[in-house]
Amino acid sequence: MDTDTDKGREELELNEFEPEERREDVYDGDLTQPIERVRPPQSAKELEGVYEIPVEVSAVLGHAEMPVSELLKLGRGSLVQLNRKLGEPIDIHVNNRLIARGEVVVVEDKLGISMTEIIKTDRTQGGGGGGGGAAG
Repeated sequence: MDTDTDKGREELELNEFEPEERREDVYDGDLTQPIERVRPPQSAKELEGVYEIPVEVSAVLGHAEMPVSELLKLGRGSLVQLNRKLGEPIDIHVNNRLIARGEVVVVEDKLGISMTEIIKTDRTQGGGGGGGGAAG
């Protein structure tokens, strides 16, 4: 193989993706200076834009682990034993993050959740969630 031809082809491919004009969303400040921190919201009015963002709330009754061979045997009427005992609180997740524990209740003809414990997490730990794992 001719390495000069390959090198020329590589340079051409890399140059194809260079922007033709300067992007406005790229930071052009002095990286040796500290970046100014954004002030946290001071009132509920400042958070109005956040109120309409949808989040996924999940109530996790429990978990089960099994080999694929057992999973393939499951069918209508099969029972899967979960890792929770009757009466134990269920985990409540928001966007796959454990935020609370609670009890299952009936509201009219639907299931609901009565929160019995709010899980406090240290935001400085990054990605904490009280050991919740994925919701399922």
